[in-house]
Amino acid sequence: MLIFKELIYNGVRSGQIPARSRASRTWYRDAAQQVTGKFQPSKVVRQFPEKKRVARPEPGYMYSFKYDPKHKKTLPYYDVFPLVFPVQQYSDGFLGINFHYLPLPLRAKLMDALYTVASDKRYNEETRILVSYDILKSASKFAMFKPTTKRYLYQHVKTPFLEITAAEWDIALFLPMESFKGASASEVWKDSRGKI
Repeated sequence: MLIFKELIYNGVRSGQIPARSRASRTWYRDAAQQVTGKFQPSKVVRQFPEKKRVARPEPGYMYSFKYDPKHKKTLPYYDVFPLVFPVQQYSDGFLGINFHYLPLPLRAKLMDALYTVASDKRYNEETRILVSYDILKSASKFAMFKPTTKRYLYQHVKTPFLEITAAEWDIALFLPMESFKGASASEVWKDSRGKI
């Protein structure tokens, strides 16, 4: 079974396919589809080295984590394993863009827009996205963000935050790690399209 580490090795790190290209996105998407139905997000957590697990996220970097919402009984649906760029900090949590609320083509479109505000073009461990919630609201190129913006409370985060570096963003984007409760992924994505 293809898993996160193998996707990284066979894609970006092997140099076979350059990151952030149309070819890479197609390859990642096809690889991710091979594991649909077998992919277990909890196994991904165990694959990350200790240095990639952080206690608190910082705006502009990508993270994944297990989440148990405070108001899950009243939510129509929610994602148990978000893939998030935090865009605004609060004392008890943060506001973030959760890509899982978008179907794959719209994830790619939103990520393309976010790459235009990257801190640099090296796409390494230092690279981050320079965007705030106010910027997202004001620029039409970020229109896909609307259904993805969610508020997360630290008390309801159930694992360390797994930091995903810029070289791995495209890979993480297409892995089938969404884990929705209350609705199927196709129902969530249909609803999200209606909000854009």
